[in-house]
Amino acid sequence: MTYVVTDNCIKCKYTDCVDVCPVDCFHEGPNFLVIDPDECIDCTLCVAECPAEAIYAEDDVPAGQEAFTALNAELAKLWPVIAERKDPLPDADNFNGQPGKLAELER
Repeated sequence: MTYVVTDNCIKCKYTDCVDVCPVDCFHEGPNFLVIDPDECIDCTLCVAECPAEAIYAEDDVPAGQEAFTALNAELAKLWPVIAERKDPLPDADNFNGQPGKLAELER
């Protein structure tokens, strides 16, 4: 089982999760992070560190967000690895918790 970054990360991009990942499985896009399912070792460390509560075990992805499993796998192949913590996006706190942000995902 792998872990999946879901909707609430979009337009927030907190990187606390990146800091604790022992295998550098996170990839960074313009306004979203994804987890490479081939690199994730299911350690669960990132889940507790995510201020947006956007990371779920693949089997626990909330209803209506199942597409994020495939999206993480797809985008991880295109985006570069992020291995160090960065500042979140400027308006991250304003967007944290807002539902339905998939249309705002920048590729």
